[in-house]
Amino acid sequence: MRIVSDTTNARIRKIVVYAVYIILLTSLQVSFPETFSFLGQTADITFVFVVLAGYFNGFWDGAIVGFICGMIRDVFSPPAVLGLDGEVRVTAFIGVFTLFSAGIIGASFFTRRMRRNIPFSIVAVIFTTFCYKVGGYLIIFGWSSMAGTSSTIYEPLTALVYSFLPQLLLNTLAAIPLIFFLRFLGPVSFRGKSKKDQIIEKQGEGTWLGI
Repeated sequence: MRIVSDTTNARIRKIVVYAVYIILLTSLQVSFPETFSFLGQTADITFVFVVLAGYFNGFWDGAIVGFICGMIRDVFSPPAVLGLDGEVRVTAFIGVFTLFSAGIIGASFFTRRMRRNIPFSIVAVIFTTFCYKVGGYLIIFGWSSMAGTSSTIYEPLTALVYSFLPQLLLNTLAAIPLIFFLRFLGPVSFRGKSKKDQIIEKQGEGTWLGI
């Protein structure tokens, strides 16, 4: 008689593996930022990890892992912005919103049509990173205009060359090893003859609901 069912094993594996990856990747990004930088931009390893978790393992994985990683980011490195009163203030829940959204976008990025294949997962990272950079630039530009400090913001062409493109390159490079780890050493086992989306429905999205 089996004491622990296959479903319970899948849940335990998911929690443990995600916990290990989240701790390692956040520690790596905070401890060695200069190692993964180019033209003033740093590879956003946790952002890429969240996108790929959603892409390969489904909506709930992307949403929950994104929320947890965002909470960690908000606690240890919250961004500071200049308020309308001229005072610098530390923001709240920016990391949660950003990484939660990244996980959802990754989980929704042509996953059914493209069968969650490895090459298209890189496209998902590029697309989500581009949305993140463009959205962030527009928000910062709009807020800075209201605060009267828009003159310090990069012009669009300068932002493209020195911010958007380096970030796209770094996140794409960071995606390559993370794809390997998530696909072959990840929280969801794809071994067997079942289709990937059937495995996700059995081991992936639904296991969060039973925790």
